[in-house]
Amino acid sequence: MSILDKFRPLRAAYDSVRLAGHDPFAVRFERVLSPTEGVLQGRTVLLLGTNNYLGLTFDQNCIQAAVDASLQTGTGTTGSRIANGTYGGHSKLEAEIARFTGKRAAMLFTTGYQANLGILSTLVDRDDHLILDADSHASIYDGARLGSAQVTRFRHNDPEDLARRLRLLNNKPGHKLIVVEGIYSMLGDVAPLREIAAVKREMGATLLVDEAHSLGVLGSRGRGLAEEVGVEADADFVVGTFSKSLGAIGGFCSSDLEGFEDLRVACRPYMFTASLPPAITASVTEAIHQLETRPELRAALNRNGRHLYEGLSAAGFALGPTPSPIVAVRLPDTAQAVACWNELLREGLYVNLALPPATPKGEALLRMSVSAAHTPEQIQRAIEVVTCVGYRLGALGLPAAAE
Repeated sequence: MSILDKFRPLRAAYDSVRLAGHDPFAVRFERVLSPTEGVLQGRTVLLLGTNNYLGLTFDQNCIQAAVDASLQTGTGTTGSRIANGTYGGHSKLEAEIARFTGKRAAMLFTTGYQANLGILSTLVDRDDHLILDADSHASIYDGARLGSAQVTRFRHNDPEDLARRLRLLNNKPGHKLIVVEGIYSMLGDVAPLREIAAVKREMGATLLVDEAHSLGVLGSRGRGLAEEVGVEADADFVVGTFSKSLGAIGGFCSSDLEGFEDLRVACRPYMFTASLPPAITASVTEAIHQLETRPELRAALNRNGRHLYEGLSAAGFALGPTPSPIVAVRLPDTAQAVACWNELLREGLYVNLALPPATPKGEALLRMSVSAAHTPEQIQRAIEVVTCVGYRLGALGLPAAAE
C-alpha cells in the first residue's frame, strides 16, 4: 500500500481525458508569438484562453522596465520580505497599488493565489465567521481551510441568501467577513455587488472583494467592479492579481482600515515566502501606468468580449449569464467537452478545458478569455471555428440548410 494510492481515482479520471487526444495539462507551446498567437507542434494557433486581458505581456514599455530592473538589481531577491527581500521596487509598487485602488495601504504577495491564502487565513480566527459565495475560487476556499474561522456558504450571486445566513449568525460573537469576486473565473458572470454591499452595511459585516478578473476590465478607471457600481467605500479589502490584466505574476491586498500594516507580521504566507523579483515589480508598475493612460485597451477588451459572446449565442450555444471577457460554452458532459476541445486544437484554436470538480455545479465547459489585442477578424474566426466544431460533434443542432 503506497501513500500515493489515494490518488488512483484521480489518475484514472485524468487518463480518460488524456487518452482522448491532447493532454490538457501538458499543452506546451514551442513559442508564444504575441498575446493572441503561439506555436504548437509547429503550427500557429489562435490563443483564446490566456487571461491576457489587456495584452500587456508583449508591451514594450513593460518589457523594457523588466529588463532594466534585472540589469540594475538582479534576477531575484532570494528571500522573504522580513529577511532580505524588500527592495525599492516593492515599496514603489505597493504605493502604486494603494493609489490605484483608492486605498491607504497595500501588501504584495508572490502570487494571486497566495494573496487570498494569506489574507483569509489571517483576518479571521476561530471566533469569527467567513461567509463565502458558493462559486468562490479555489484560492478562497484554501484560505478558509488554512484558517480556523467558521465557514458559511451562500448561494452564488444571491444577496437575499447572504442576508438570511447573516441573520442566522446575528447573535453569535465574532466578526463576519463576506468574500465575493468581481467577475467569476469560470462562467464570466458578475457579482451583484451593489446589493451585497447593502447587505454588508445592514448587517454590520466586513467585505472583501476579489477583483482578480475585473481589475483592468471594469470601472471608469479600470479599478474593478466596486468602482463600476459605486461601492468602493464598502470594499474593506480589495484583493487582486498581476497575472491577468497586468501581464505578469503576483498578487496584492489593499485596504483603508486602521491596523492593516499589522498583517505584515501576522500573515505567515506573506512572512515566509520569497518576494517578487525586481523584473516583476518593475513591469507591473509600468503595466498600471499603461492601464491608466490607455483606456482604449479596456474598450477594445470589452468590445471583443461582447463580439465573441453574441456570436456564439447567436449560433445557439449555451453560455454564461452575461457578456464579459470570459466566455464559457456549456456542454452536456465531460466526454463532449473533451472531444470538442481536442477538435478545436486541431483546427488551430486554443481554449481552456474546464471540467468538474473545478467548475460550478459540475458543468463541463469550454472556457475562453479574450484580449484587447485580438482583432475583430480573429474573434470572428474563433466564432466560426467553434460553431463548425459544434455542429460537427453534435454540440449544436444541424444547420437550417441541412434540415
